[in-house]
Amino acid sequence: MPELSQGTERGRTGQPFGLAEVTGPSMVPTLYHGDQLVVRHRGRIRPGDIVVLRHPLQQDLLIVKRATQRREGGWWVLADNSFAGNDSNDYGVVPDDLILGRVCFRFRPRRPDQRAPFALLRWALSAARPVFSDRSASWRLRAR
Repeated sequence: MPELSQGTERGRTGQPFGLAEVTGPSMVPTLYHGDQLVVRHRGRIRPGDIVVLRHPLQQDLLIVKRATQRREGGWWVLADNSFAGNDSNDYGVVPDDLILGRVCFRFRPRRPDQRAPFALLRWALSAARPVFSDRSASWRLRAR
């Protein structure tokens, strides 16, 4: 099950930022299917950051997870939705060279059923948001 429908790789374009689209439920409630992401390719990853990475067992597949803990050999990454799985509990530590970047901004497209004025206002106020490290979530996830 793919997590990202598209993405820009670090080094291929030489650009500091790339775009990706989420397809899948593993990061609900933080990210939803259809969310557009801005990914920063260079920069330090910290515990709690949401990162885009190559799947360790299927490297042509890009996925999005939360980096929860730095370990020997790389990062321990977890899905925010514990029922979706497909994280380090399945494949172990992810090497640094498979992490492509950190998610810094999320845009949630408008759904077709959001036509009422109140629904449009609610969407407009929440559609575009920066994505910050959620250290409290990383500690909760690490405790599982």
